[in-house]
Amino acid sequence: LCGELKMQVPFPFSLLCLQVIKCKAAVLWEANKPFSIEEVEVAPPKEHEVRIKIMATGICRSDDHVINGTVVMPFPIILGHEAAGVVESVGQGVTSVKPGDKVIPLFIPQCGECKNCLNTKGNLCSKTDLGTSAGLMPDGTTRFTCKGKPIHHFLGTSTFTEYTVVHETAVAKIDSAAPLEKVCLIGCGFSTGYGAALQTAKVEPGSTCAVFGLGGVGLSVVMGCKAAGASRIIAVDINKDKFAKAKELGATDCINPKDCSKPIHEVLMEMTGGGVDYSFEVIGRTDTMIAALACSQYNYGVSVIVGVPPAAQNITFDPMLLFTGRNWKGSVFGGWKSKDAVPKLVADFMKKKFVLDPLITHTLPWTKINEGFDLLRTGK
Repeated sequence: LCGELKMQVPFPFSLLCLQVIKCKAAVLWEANKPFSIEEVEVAPPKEHEVRIKIMATGICRSDDHVINGTVVMPFPIILGHEAAGVVESVGQGVTSVKPGDKVIPLFIPQCGECKNCLNTKGNLCSKTDLGTSAGLMPDGTTRFTCKGKPIHHFLGTSTFTEYTVVHETAVAKIDSAAPLEKVCLIGCGFSTGYGAALQTAKVEPGSTCAVFGLGGVGLSVVMGCKAAGASRIIAVDINKDKFAKAKELGATDCINPKDCSKPIHEVLMEMTGGGVDYSFEVIGRTDTMIAALACSQYNYGVSVIVGVPPAAQNITFDPMLLFTGRNWKGSVFGGWKSKDAVPKLVADFMKKKFVLDPLITHTLPWTKINEGFDLLRTGK
């Protein structure tokens, strides 16, 4: 029996699985404070879990929402959810990946068993930590320890660390030739925006679109609208420095609401002769969510909320905006079923069906993570 076991699981690998890894991580001890680079202990993966060496991670506005309290999570915590890496070890029962595989962690898992996973219309797996604010692995415990204290996970991924542990349902194997410093964006920002246009709204050829917010996700919406064949894509942002990039990626018009004498929805209604076919709110503000809805065509327009809504805020709006036929939708991770879609999106990138380079404005060593967030907050 021991001889058979040694042949199936090489001895050095079985030892590796049992080791705690000490590494560096960016720990957020409390809200509205900078990240602290700390030595953390990363426990071995348990059954159906995967330990990943993170090679590249993006900064997303959703991470900043936790820092400033817009999204409520428990502290201390290791944030980050847009990344790519290499499998270091796997727990018992893992079959979809093996050590050495290039992978992307999935903040929206795909268990393949829950009602949403089984339904062709849904992608928000019931196993997700999104909205629960638990900050723990599915078994209710953490794999991170720092200075003797347990550290919370973020969205089941926690990528602001040299090593992380995720559940097998929250990791996708990708092309071994993929450049991890680019395809990490497929872990959140690009897929979220691109899919909002193609999957959630189902933008049609010849249609008109308006995109509120030109960060990485908003620019990805612009790319999705262009890929779908939209004839007019109106980009809306109060930072005019983002207009050149938006036009490079497909925007036909760019508008700064600060330059308008009328509310932006009225300006867009006039520009399009009654409203756009599709509008996208990619900021996470209630006022722009209403403006995006109001600028869509009154009878058949579709407006999609892509930006993360602020906690403890409600929307008050005129119900006539919906009564006449407008369709208001939400989109998480672009509507993609993550484990199925991410490898295909990476394959499409490798086939040059879309570009990612324009979405990357800065490349920093991850120990300068606080400088990275400063660049995000200043619109750079």
